[in-house]
Amino acid sequence: MEKLSIDEMMFFEGHPNALGVYEAFVKKLFQIYPDTTFRVQKTQITFSNRRVYACVSFARVKKKAQLPENYIVVTLGLPMPLESHRIAVKTEPYPGRWTHHLVIASEKELDGEFFSWVDLAYQFAKEK
Repeated sequence: MEKLSIDEMMFFEGHPNALGVYEAFVKKLFQIYPDTTFRVQKTQITFSNRRVYACVSFARVKKKAQLPENYIVVTLGLPMPLESHRIAVKTEPYPGRWTHHLVIASEKELDGEFFSWVDLAYQFAKEK
């Protein structure tokens, strides 16, 4: 993925300062998982292989005062709960499927630990 689509640019219209973090995320995501497809919806951008494995949104997963000024929320579907201070919210909406929301405010947060979780989500979606 070289360039952002018009739909992606419009998605960030109200959050232009979060665009850099998103661009860094998708650049690395498509380098690692070139078979990924994406869809821009009204409230989120979904990333799929066989099934959806990650989403980007601006969901308010913490109180407004606890959120950084500019951020994206990356949501991952995993087969087990993660224990980390980096996880803003985790739920088990279906037995054996855990949804994790991470608030990402800077490119430095897109590190090895973060992408190890993305890989778990990618593999989990591919298996199901």
